[in-house]
Amino acid sequence: MPAPLLIDLSHTGHTGARTGIQRVTRSLHAALGTQARAITFDPYQKTWREFAPWEHANLTTARPTPNRRAPWPLAAQLRGTAQRWLRRPYPSLPENCGVIVPEVFSAQTARALPALLNATQGPRAALFHDAIALKFPELTPKKTVARFPSYLLELLQFDGIAAVSADSRDTLIDYWAWLGLKNHPPVTAIPLGTHPRIASASPTPTLPNAGPQILSVGSIEGRKNHCALLDAAEQLWNQGTSFSLHLVGLAHPQTGAAALTKIRALQSAGRPLHYAGALSDAAVDAAYAACAFTVYPSLMEGFGLPVIESLAHGKPCICSRRGALAESAQGGGCLLLPALDAPALATAIASLVNQPATLATLTNTARARTFKTWENYSTELTTWLQSLPPRPLEKKISPTTLLSLPFRLQ
Repeated sequence: MPAPLLIDLSHTGHTGARTGIQRVTRSLHAALGTQARAITFDPYQKTWREFAPWEHANLTTARPTPNRRAPWPLAAQLRGTAQRWLRRPYPSLPENCGVIVPEVFSAQTARALPALLNATQGPRAALFHDAIALKFPELTPKKTVARFPSYLLELLQFDGIAAVSADSRDTLIDYWAWLGLKNHPPVTAIPLGTHPRIASASPTPTLPNAGPQILSVGSIEGRKNHCALLDAAEQLWNQGTSFSLHLVGLAHPQTGAAALTKIRALQSAGRPLHYAGALSDAAVDAAYAACAFTVYPSLMEGFGLPVIESLAHGKPCICSRRGALAESAQGGGCLLLPALDAPALATAIASLVNQPATLATLTNTARARTFKTWENYSTELTTWLQSLPPRPLEKKISPTTLLSLPFRLQ
């Protein structure tokens, strides 16, 4: 039987956000079941510990929060501080466990990682999602851009890295090679899973006098390219094309501001555009069920979970044919685009709205596909973990050594 795992949920256990990484983390934790023991770095007690009941409750809450913040209740702050002052630590974490870190950890958590990794016998691994902050810094929050080089170096402390796609794996390896690092941990690509769905064979509902409903699921931020999608929709509405557009996702106040302004302008003009913000998983499922097809205009992804989820619901998706999105689209059901500007998106949307036979063919292909579940993913991940040899300490890069590398830790 595989060794039990400690899974670091320091951010996800304290937020109700439903961003891609939070959804991956929650799904992985649920799929691991009793094999996984959720842990967090407690910044008030200043120690690693297992989850308290209130943190477990946060993992299963159905209500999403309107931002990415991960606040700690005042009672938890006071309790942790008191425990530290009274020198009453939580019970020690078991040494014979492996460690998996599925989140993009903060600088505060990174400073505490050596204590966790040195206290466990392994295997110790992290998930790697993407390097978008390096490739599209102009479309990424400034704090994320400033922090990201340090994060990529801190990954060197693990025994292995599980990238969510071949594209992400290659990006990380290439970055370390560019730095001249040769003794980095092994990186393998393990594509993500999705929740099993049963696609309905019934006709897709439409809104009165609005034509088919088109859905786009994804946080409203710069790299998701919603402005191009909204410009495409406006162009088609001006031409008399009948459809409604439904947007779902948490908005980033910095990089998503332009898209939010455009959304409000189109709604004020009476266009059939609905923006729901962040929704519960059940509400997202209902949105997929109500749409004819989806559009995912993102310029770059580490995996592209909304593409897989759309197809798993039996709904075709318009998306990029590049990078990790092309990997997710393999097997059919997608209309793949070489460019994601407004004219290209408008042409693609019009082709599915105005050509029912084309849409029907893609829909049938999507419904015929099978997908890896989160349980499949967790099995694949833990099997890889158990085969991962611990890296000798002399080959690991210590926090002290990290300070001498080209990018200084924040």
